Amino acid sequence: MGKNEREENGFDPENHNQEEEEEEEEKKQLKEEEHSVERIFENQEVPSWRKQLTLRAFVVSFVLSILFSIIVMKLNLTTGIIPSLNVSAGLLGFFFVKTWTKLLHKSGLLRQPFTRQENTVIQTCVVASSGIAFSGGFGSYLFAMSERIAKQSTDTLDFKKLSLGWIIGFLFIVSFLGLFSVVPLRKVMIIDFKLTYPSGTATAHLINSFHTPQGAKLAKKQVRELGRFFTFSFLWGFFQWFYTAGDNCGFASFPSLGLKAFDNRFYFDFSATYVGVGMICPYIINISVLLGGIISWGLMWPLIEDRKGDWYSADLGSGSFSGIQGYRVFIAIAMILGDGLYNFLKVLSRTLLGLFHQLRYKDMSSELPVADHSSDVSSQSQLSYDDKRRTQLFLKDQIPIMFAIGGYVAIAAISMATLPHIFHQLKWYYILVIYIFAPALAFCNAYGCGLTDWSLASTYGKLAIFIIGAWAGAAHGGVLAGLAACGVMMNIVSTASDLMQDFKTGYLTLASPRSMFVSQIIGTAMGCVISPCVFWLFYKAFNDLGQPGSQYPAPYAVVYRNMVLLGVKGFSSLPKNCLLLCYVFFGAAILINLIKDLVGKKWGRFIPLPMAMAIPFYIGSYFAIDMCVGSLILFVWEKINKAKADALAPAVASGLICGDGIWTLPASILALAGVKPPICMKFLSRGNNAKVDAFLGS
Repeated sequence: MGKNEREENGFDPENHNQEEEEEEEEKKQLKEEEHSVERIFENQEVPSWRKQLTLRAFVVSFVLSILFSIIVMKLNLTTGIIPSLNVSAGLLGFFFVKTWTKLLHKSGLLRQPFTRQENTVIQTCVVASSGIAFSGGFGSYLFAMSERIAKQSTDTLDFKKLSLGWIIGFLFIVSFLGLFSVVPLRKVMIIDFKLTYPSGTATAHLINSFHTPQGAKLAKKQVRELGRFFTFSFLWGFFQWFYTAGDNCGFASFPSLGLKAFDNRFYFDFSATYVGVGMICPYIINISVLLGGIISWGLMWPLIEDRKGDWYSADLGSGSFSGIQGYRVFIAIAMILGDGLYNFLKVLSRTLLGLFHQLRYKDMSSELPVADHSSDVSSQSQLSYDDKRRTQLFLKDQIPIMFAIGGYVAIAAISMATLPHIFHQLKWYYILVIYIFAPALAFCNAYGCGLTDWSLASTYGKLAIFIIGAWAGAAHGGVLAGLAACGVMMNIVSTASDLMQDFKTGYLTLASPRSMFVSQIIGTAMGCVISPCVFWLFYKAFNDLGQPGSQYPAPYAVVYRNMVLLGVKGFSSLPKNCLLLCYVFFGAAILINLIKDLVGKKWGRFIPLPMAMAIPFYIGSYFAIDMCVGSLILFVWEKINKAKADALAPAVASGLICGDGIWTLPASILALAGVKPPICMKFLSRGNNAKVDAFLGS
């Protein structure tokens, strides 16, 4: 049958193929509509960027900023492990404003409904504010400058007296620069490169789900569970306080695994905070921390202590850095630096590879090969309804490039003029060099965070410690210059990656980049006041803050202090064989990471993380046992009912962390007022108990 005959019989192959293509297109469109987020909200008007910035949003943000700053500060000063609190911030922001608007609606006074854009503004403001509690260095570089930490190291002269005034001033000077450094690149990062920013994306999906009917019901359940475990955790902290009248008293000093294990810091200390942290952190992190504790406190330190008198003087106390404490701290530093160096090079290589790919193919709409996307070229060329709407609104409210450049230059000039007055050792030309290289490093950190969800702010800070500390030298205050330079660098690169995460969240919730930027600035300003005040409360309330074995040992303050001493003075002060062990563990950290990457995700997820393993080397394993208990609870819950565990576990964990964290506030006030607990619950061996009874009976 010829072509003309087929057409005469009513069959045209070209039309038939066209009909099939139209049917496929219709099916594809229907499927897209089923999975489209923005079609759910298409009848809702998106408020202007000014209307997204409401007074109630910032009132709620201020309250939540205080709550989360206390929690982050407590985590900073105990172990330095800080899980992502984005879910908690988004959930509590939704709960508070939803309750507020519901009451106003019933009274007929509601003028503006609560939108997901306003929810995103709250989330951004709270995370920016509480982020200062980390990047401000209260558990690391800033506290390391104090006399209290200096007395624990080999250099006791080079310190700065802590004062609330200069701390707030310092943070206001250094905390805003990072925001201006990456603003011009927001379109390149979010739309052109299509970086994933996993935390920002997860937060956006959470906020979007809250504002759907089904999501609102789930949010109610999550808030109920969070409130229940918040109350339990707070009351448990209050109950424990009654039994802590002296040193090593109370449930936190319960020798649950025996007295010998307790002496080597293996015990469950009944901390609701770290049980909650264990439920949020991935299983491999919790196992890594426990494994690090077993290797160090279970094997290495007892073996090194057996060589007392040979490797180091038998007359030295347990807190001397020329003795056992030196091995604990410097080997931990070696692992942290090895892990940081490997991940820095890994992220840098991915960054350069991605940029090379973009520049070589000049296809700015294509996705990065290193971002693990599987979509093909044809699907990339046709934007979905969601992508079109999001891109349109994201590009609508521009932030002028000259505003960003002008802001950066102005703040840099103010910093160079004022920082040398706060730290005489930090010369203006040190700051100039940092600010010249800072935008490139901020870009690398923001880009790497978009690929891996891993901010290397502390690694860049350590880089500044060694470079500026060595440049200044011991004779010209290199210790304080290095620590202050670390603060400048950490704040720039940390806020840059945080802002880009927020832009990604805003892109996915149709929040304006302008409202995100303003919210970040207001949140940062709040944090520059709230975080120092919270730290000052801890500093004045707990006289043993920063002391080894205390409730708040601030391990990273000692680590950072000794890092800068290494950079300034070299290795001459290390005890015997300590440098050799440092080389071994530095190499082991790099090797473990390399093996983890080479074997792939299937087997790599079972290999421990050196950074997590290093933390208990200095402070012990007690918190690791708490975290593993949290992991066990989550594991059993997932086996019984995985859907319920996935939905409610983050809320339960957040409740445990928040309740115990907030109890710290009344505990600090009681300590400042001189109110002491009535009972000391202490545990003794049978022999010691007999001696005490005999002494009391005599």
